[in-house]
Amino acid sequence: MFSLPIQIRFNDIDQMGHVNNAVIMEYLDLGKESFFSSRGLIPAEDDFTVMVVHYEVDFRAQIHYRDSIIVHTSVESFGNKSFTLVQQVVNTVSGVVCVQCRTVMSGYRRSTASSDVIPQDLRQRLSQD
Repeated sequence: MFSLPIQIRFNDIDQMGHVNNAVIMEYLDLGKESFFSSRGLIPAEDDFTVMVVHYEVDFRAQIHYRDSIIVHTSVESFGNKSFTLVQQVVNTVSGVVCVQCRTVMSGYRRSTASSDVIPQDLRQRLSQD
């Protein structure tokens, strides 16, 4: 599992006094980008990349301005041309899982503009703990 602490910014808070759900999606994206970078995949630069094809998000508990949170990211499973990421946004003080997200990502090759099989070496790198 890969973990990324998140600094909550003042402008992340909405008029209800908690972190806006759209901002939480940005936190999940930061977790994905850092996870991929740590595994040697730079989606914005490589010919082979991955793209989001499906999200499932459960917002379980509010996140407030002074909360300490972390995003955990790991691969749950692989298909031939896709894999499923599991992410959690966790309050590091209380241990409460505030957000649970499953994201299906498809392999994509820029040079052919088509979906592609997830290479074996990438599968191994993404599976590392």
